[in-house]
Amino acid sequence: MLLEKLCEYASRLEDVPPFMYQRTVVSWFIDLDNEGRLIGFVPLSGEEGIKRKGKEMITPHIMRAVAIRPKLLADTGEYVLGIGREESNVERVRKCHAQFRSLVNQLAEATEEPSVRAVAGFLADWSSDTVQLPEGFDPGDILTFRVEGCPQDLPIFLESVKSFWSEYTTTGEGAIATEKRQCIICGKTKPTLERLAFKVKGIPGGQPAGTAIISANVPAIESYGATASLIAPTCHECGEAFTLGLNSLISNEKTRLFVGPLLFVFWTKEETDFSPASFFSNPDPEEVKNLILSYKKGQLSEPESQNSFYAAALSGSGGRAVVRSWVETTVGEVKKNLARWFQLQRLVGPWGDESEPEKLRNMAASLYKDPRKDMPPNVPKMLVKVALEGGRLPDWLLYQAARRNKAEQRVTRPRMVLTKMILVSDQDLKATEDKMASLDIENRDSAYLSGRLLAVIESVQRAALPTIKATIIDRYYGTASTAPAAIFGTLLRGAQNHLAVLRKTKEGTFHALSRRLEDVLKVVDANGFPATLNLKEQALFSLGYYHQKAADRADAIARKQHRDDSITV
Repeated sequence: MLLEKLCEYASRLEDVPPFMYQRTVVSWFIDLDNEGRLIGFVPLSGEEGIKRKGKEMITPHIMRAVAIRPKLLADTGEYVLGIGREESNVERVRKCHAQFRSLVNQLAEATEEPSVRAVAGFLADWSSDTVQLPEGFDPGDILTFRVEGCPQDLPIFLESVKSFWSEYTTTGEGAIATEKRQCIICGKTKPTLERLAFKVKGIPGGQPAGTAIISANVPAIESYGATASLIAPTCHECGEAFTLGLNSLISNEKTRLFVGPLLFVFWTKEETDFSPASFFSNPDPEEVKNLILSYKKGQLSEPESQNSFYAAALSGSGGRAVVRSWVETTVGEVKKNLARWFQLQRLVGPWGDESEPEKLRNMAASLYKDPRKDMPPNVPKMLVKVALEGGRLPDWLLYQAARRNKAEQRVTRPRMVLTKMILVSDQDLKATEDKMASLDIENRDSAYLSGRLLAVIESVQRAALPTIKATIIDRYYGTASTAPAAIFGTLLRGAQNHLAVLRKTKEGTFHALSRRLEDVLKVVDANGFPATLNLKEQALFSLGYYHQKAADRADAIARKQHRDDSITV
């Protein structure tokens, strides 16, 4: 299903390369006159301001590993000129050049194009001993020919050359298809590919040169005696189409998203401006606000909503691509679930400011010390799945968040957003009031209150010791969030000492913090400090701590503003 939908997507792409052509960085033009005499080597450069040796062009392509397979009229110095690197096998380089010349001779005979005959004549007379190579030339560079009088300047762009290459690579000497089988995509019986002609570029964990979307390179994943790409037989045309489609999606930031070890691609059956990629990577607060408003009002049923929507998550394993997830739904369902996703995120900012949408990458990364090394594929896969398809976020994410809080002895907003989302993801937010978005003074849960109390005690310590570098959070957060009864007695005695200092030095601050401490304590005393906290209670503890800190900061900002206004008046 994935490959079929990628082929459909490829069929609507514009500026598609000719069959068996692909984008390649060409470093040199070999300029010839119409008789095949060398005019010179012309270096090519990329976009202005970018240090890049060469210019991206569409050139003939053929898959090759260890086999000697020349590419038509555009290849490395080893094939085109017979010049190898210092470590190259001399005999192999000679064979590469001989086969390149033979292919050009076949092309010249088949097309009778004057410019191709000029290239063939140049190759027949070529000798590196009599021609000085240009400065900066590397045998690994890609070269192609430019001939005077050629109608399209470059012979590789001639229609007759394109037709020759198409036939040569499908049914001619360069054909890489095997016996005829039924293609799993188009359903037709055609020669099928033992190895796909094109690779996918940019999949995390894959090879820099590209990754095969269909491949069985070890016996454990071979099927019914089929090897390599024959485990899912595809014809030449379909194999090129779905690879082209996937590469196009990956190259466009509007249709792709990288999170940790995963790559996500998004597309629709019919052309549309909608894509969730930007909502995940850099959500615009105004767009998110409008999305949520439409969701609440039930206004997400416009005709575009019935447009089919597709998403896939991919990672690499050496030379093979691994499909981690596949989503097939509608644009309307995705918009509805995205609106709910951001509604779940509603959480006051660290300074008590208005809630802002959080980047998905930040939430996933907040669970690990080094996300690049430690983040497993299941984390971003689950987050995107719930965002697109709805449902509940699992408790194992809550465990990871609580574990990270204890390891760092602190909480962060991305991690708290995710924690809050997990706690309320099984609720209908359209039918119930979201009381976890900010400080809830009516919440009587002992774990939540213990978190609030820890925040107040920390504020007392900071007020009494403004130059302190390590607060009680740096020492006791882990214990307080798992076994409150074991530590809060000690913390409260310390707070009383700090309040005694404030009574003498900052009387206004002393009264404000004393009232705040009493407000929380009178409720905690009635319930008692819990001996231990389970996973959900640890999450509520962290949320209570975060809410109280945000409220305290907002209160401090308001009091400072009030003082400033009074002085101004």
